Amino acid sequence: MAEVRPYDSRFEIRDVATPDGEKLHVRLGGKGPAVLLLHGFGDTGDMWEPLARILAKDHLVIVPDLRGMGLSSHPEGGYEKKQQAAQMAALLDGLDVHRVQLVTHDIGNMVGFALAAQRRHLVTTWVAMDAPLPGLGHWDQQLQSPKTWHFNFRGPDVERLVAGRERILLDRFYNELSADPDHIDEQTRDHYAQLYARPKAIHDAFAQFAAFPRDALDNRAFVKAGKLAMPVLAIGGERSYGGQLGTEFGFAATNVTPAIIPDAGHWLMEEQPDATVAKITAFLMANS
Repeated sequence: MAEVRPYDSRFEIRDVATPDGEKLHVRLGGKGPAVLLLHGFGDTGDMWEPLARILAKDHLVIVPDLRGMGLSSHPEGGYEKKQQAAQMAALLDGLDVHRVQLVTHDIGNMVGFALAAQRRHLVTTWVAMDAPLPGLGHWDQQLQSPKTWHFNFRGPDVERLVAGRERILLDRFYNELSADPDHIDEQTRDHYAQLYARPKAIHDAFAQFAAFPRDALDNRAFVKAGKLAMPVLAIGGERSYGGQLGTEFGFAATNVTPAIIPDAGHWLMEEQPDATVAKITAFLMANS
């Protein structure tokens, strides 16, 4: 179990302008080979602090909040993962980063895949955690699961229902998608509830899901152009995707290693931070 902790003094917090006139809220720290960390729904870049703290000893660590999430801009559109990946590519170009290792979770997996597929020379190693890719593998079965009802939970009346009750909504995900709800502490839950209660935050989080049909078409086109060739570690929680995540990522990449975090559900960095960080750092080091 891990509380949300502030990034230490090695990290600079800045807002970076994007080519479309928006901004990405970014944490930058350390020196050396670059690592880009992308979060998912129910989190922000704050989730990566336990990993970033370790990686910053010998890496340049780049941790943005995704478009429309956390403290990044909340524009009305642009939540297709292909477009968000273009923002990430521009961020890396602006930092003069031409080779990067990638670590992603949940929706971050989807943005990460679009980045790696469009800039194949850029991403050298990828760790993807506990979410499949729209349109690939057994995605249609995913859409039929009762656990994914939230993919179509949106609209102005839905947002009126959720307004002021963001903690209740997020608790549903933390409780039902974890191996043990007690592993996600009150401080963590309150921290993210406050961020998702900011203006437009829930609207834009729902927009991430609304973009999945377009993302599915884009992903199929990416794979048609050729699967990814870099080493990929697909980490699933034992009580969530488990080893099946490796199978799912085999539809997108040719060099996939599956891994399982015991006694964990979907929220790997919150539920089992030490075991998760150990898996990630070992893989990045072995493939640096």
